[in-house]
Amino acid sequence: MDTDASGNAPGEETAEEFSDEKLNELRQIRREKLKKLQAMGRNPFLVETWDVTAYSQDVKDEFEALDGQWISCAGRIMANRHMGKASFLDIQDKQGRIQIYVRQDVITPEEYDIFLTYDIGDIVGVEGTVFKTRHGEISVRTEKIVLLTKSLQILPNKHQGLKDTEMRYRQRYVDLIMNPDVRNTFIMRAKIIKEIKRYMEDERGFLEVDTPVLTTIAGGANARPFETHHNTLDLDMKLRISNELYLKRLTVGGLDRVYEMGKMFRNEGMDKNHNPEYTAMELYQAYGNMETMIDIAENLIAGAAKAATGSMSIEYQGKKFNLAPPWERLSMQDAVKKWAGVDFDRIQTDEEAKEAAKAHGLEDWEKMTRGLVICELFEKYCEDHLDGPVFITGHPVEISPLAKRDPKDPRITRRFEAYINCWEVANAFSELNDPIDQYQRFKAQQEQLEGGDEEAHPMDEDFVNALEVGLPPTGGMGIGIDRVIMLITNAPSIRDVILFPTMKPLED
Repeated sequence: MDTDASGNAPGEETAEEFSDEKLNELRQIRREKLKKLQAMGRNPFLVETWDVTAYSQDVKDEFEALDGQWISCAGRIMANRHMGKASFLDIQDKQGRIQIYVRQDVITPEEYDIFLTYDIGDIVGVEGTVFKTRHGEISVRTEKIVLLTKSLQILPNKHQGLKDTEMRYRQRYVDLIMNPDVRNTFIMRAKIIKEIKRYMEDERGFLEVDTPVLTTIAGGANARPFETHHNTLDLDMKLRISNELYLKRLTVGGLDRVYEMGKMFRNEGMDKNHNPEYTAMELYQAYGNMETMIDIAENLIAGAAKAATGSMSIEYQGKKFNLAPPWERLSMQDAVKKWAGVDFDRIQTDEEAKEAAKAHGLEDWEKMTRGLVICELFEKYCEDHLDGPVFITGHPVEISPLAKRDPKDPRITRRFEAYINCWEVANAFSELNDPIDQYQRFKAQQEQLEGGDEEAHPMDEDFVNALEVGLPPTGGMGIGIDRVIMLITNAPSIRDVILFPTMKPLED
């Protein structure tokens, strides 16, 4: 009987159309088949290994050399077509699919009868010779087929795949089986990360390090942390929101170029660009500055795109971006003038800035400083215009507690944010290494924290002590790895580039 990828004959219901009762019946049939195999001494779950000598795409690519050669392969049955004493299967391995040809007179009638009980989703090992059918399909003429794993669930219909978005994220294992594009996205993710690390280490001479995920002070950024408790020490702890302050400590200790790529955690909202657990990279270079970080950022991201796609030009959701350096630069103050229509060359005092904030409907305008008004106007009027790639510079000191002041204007800092597709993908400073200034900024942030701002930066006296030991002039940067991967792989949501995104549990 010819069947589709749900294990059903043509004309029968698809997996998506089955009632719960019917699905339970089909699952029970598979369990009965398993019991019969076990009673025959053919329990697939006792098989420990299979010697794989060839994979699907390699066989197709190297057909001229492999034609008539014996190979051993393995994979999941994704389609079968039974025609009396002969059958065709499509099995899927890590590279894709290949057709398997099985004849009753080759594997013996007894084995063929057992083979006919195999279902879509079962995993089999196959030995045989490579050949091409009359229709030109590169295939394997089977001499031996062994059931390695019995699938007890029903896969989605092969033509529809797994389409329910939420179910795709919850059952990523099925998503990877049914949707080749999803597998390709995560293969590209691996290539991007590999290229980033190669660039950092081979071309820039950075050392990869590990710093704590659990900490008593969630510093390095303005964000709300996840909180937990260490029972043995009876100590409240937090998951890191950034690894910045630990990496700077290492720079103080003489590790001149360090970076870490890893998970960060922020107890904040979720949307297509935000997941509570995400991957970021931070790097610090002694004797570097903001300009050093600009050079690294544009070359690293452009190089990652080329490694994954073959080009520095990418297309994201219908929009094209040329990532080749150099990127545009624009000050935050000039962006506000361009899109909000407010000229801060003419607004020099906090009182004048408050009037501008009031006129533009900003909340809590009466509590703002000049720098905070610039920041709020930028977020309200400018970010949606930053297709980029573009570096936004000149951030007010009020929102940059870890960045050096600009010697030409101490109200702003030597900082940039890199934007692509109106998203911030990187944030970098000429790092503040003045311990007295740092202490005063931490103190101001601590007061905001105690005043109810849960995202304000807490005091970290040990870090101030590290600065007193002496941090050399340093450039530092954080890059949102997931967002970069979204852009390069054309993924519409951050959940599409995280294998197991955070999900609310299903209700019973």
